Order: sequence, then structure tokens, then C-alpha cells
Amino acid sequence: MNKQIKKLVLTALFIAIGLLLPFIFHNIPSGGNIFLPMHLPIILGGLALGPIYGLAIALCVPILSFLWTNMPNITVLPGMTLELVTYATICPILLKLIRTKYLYINIYISLIITMFIGRVISGLTNAFIFQVGNYNLTTWVTLSFITAIPGIIIQLIIIPNLYILFKKYLLSDIIN
Repeated sequence: MNKQIKKLVLTALFIAIGLLLPFIFHNIPSGGNIFLPMHLPIILGGLALGPIYGLAIALCVPILSFLWTNMPNITVLPGMTLELVTYATICPILLKLIRTKYLYINIYISLIITMFIGRVISGLTNAFIFQVGNYNLTTWVTLSFITAIPGIIIQLIIIPNLYILFKKYLLSDIIN
């Protein structure tokens, strides 16, 4: 199969997974905020397919999810979309730039830096939308870090392992 066609098919697959996972997790009270299910396919899509396809995935998933399920909430949608765009574009770029001997270390450094930058962008966007008085540092830290601890841990466990599986076996012809 042509490499470009394969990337388009995988983009559609990551979008579909990005729509399905949150739909499942939103049946758990605060499941989306705790487990961050939309983040997994978007970060993986960016890492596996590169920042351009990652950008497409990150723009499509939250907007389509909002149109399909009304989640994320319209007030959170801009900040979350920018956060996800950051993940899908910056993480693969950082992964190319960070060069230690160990791929796992490269992925972890890229993920941690990207997660922090994405959360800062989301926080700044939300502060602008909600006005600083209604959205403060405590709210940002609570929502972006404390509540999301399980999701962050899941991402740090699943993403490096799936990326290496993709790179070595499943998508070796696409991932450099």
C-alpha cells in the first residue's frame, strides 16, 4: 500500500479511536477529566504519523466529539483543542530533536515537556475565556495535574510502549 494512503487510513483510525475512547470513559463520573482518553490516540497519532497528520487528528477529534456528544463542553473546547494540537505537533518534533541512546528516555522527555506545554497553553486559553477572576492558578493546577494524575500515568505507561511497538513491528515502514 502507498505510504501516503496508509498514513491517511491511520489518520482516520486515530480519529475514530479518539472519538470512541472518550465516549466510553464519559460513562464514568468525571472519567474524561481523570483518564484523559482523548489524549492517547492524538499523542500516538502525532508520534506515529508526524506533526502534520497529528495536527489533523488533534483538530478533528475534539470538534467532532463536541458535535457528536456535546463533549467537551463548548467553553472548554478551545483550550482543549489547543492543548491537543500542542501534543500532536510538539511531541513528534521533540522526539526527533532529543537524541539519547535510549528511545524510551527520548519518548519520556518528549512526553513530559509536551504535556506541560500543552497544559500551560490550555490554562492560558481557559483563563482568557473564563476571565482570570473565575479561572485561577489553583483551578488550573487542580484540573490539569491533580485530577488528571491517573490519565497522566496511563499516558506515560501506554504511549512509549505502543510507540515502540508501532515503530518496530506495526508501522516500521512509516515511522523513521
